[in-house]
Amino acid sequence: MITTIGFDADDTLWQNETFFRLTQDRFAALLRDHAEADHLHDRLLAAERRNLGHYGFGVKGFTLSMIETAIEVTQGRVTAAVIAELLAAGREMLAHPIELLPHARQAVEALAKAHRVILITKGDLLDQERKLAQSGLGDLFHAVEIVSDKTAAAYARIFARHGDGAERALMVGNSLKSDVLPVLAAGGWGVHVPHGLTWALEQADPPRDHPRFIELAHLGLLADTVGKLQSTHNI
Repeated sequence: MITTIGFDADDTLWQNETFFRLTQDRFAALLRDHAEADHLHDRLLAAERRNLGHYGFGVKGFTLSMIETAIEVTQGRVTAAVIAELLAAGREMLAHPIELLPHARQAVEALAKAHRVILITKGDLLDQERKLAQSGLGDLFHAVEIVSDKTAAAYARIFARHGDGAERALMVGNSLKSDVLPVLAAGGWGVHVPHGLTWALEQADPPRDHPRFIELAHLGLLADTVGKLQSTHNI
């Protein structure tokens, strides 16, 4: 049977990508005299991809990538005032109040009654801890894991440490690349709950033929889905 449920955080339990998009629009407005918005978006995405190994995921890496891109597209002529604006935008993102997504609390509460529930998220440690504290969901989780990246090996370690192994675990998240595919590779169940906005570096094709892949329209369907899995598959 499924004994452990993992929940992603950003854009699964609370809003996240929305604030990145708003800041990216602000970035484009600041540099509109130097580059078209689409070109700037491509340059910023390339910088983010290039810098993941240096800065990891999260607001701080995004802010540094914006500054790097601003230097590149202006050929080093970006003003201190623009850089100050970008730094301010990053600080605002780090201080933005948490907005829970629909059914988030109900889903965690319902599943915590009969399962070990774990928050598994990646990104900046301080920022993720802040968001969890502000969310009001912290006391519902049996464990919290903040990792540098989500891989099959990472999930296998986490579910072995806090549960009965990946084969008896289920992971829920908005990212196919991070929350579903590596869990399936580790032998667990992967539940995809799409969000309206997905970062380009998190996009992947759904593994629709995989027997342990499930897609749900929203978190409100999760508890019943897990219950049906338990009874139908006798797991």
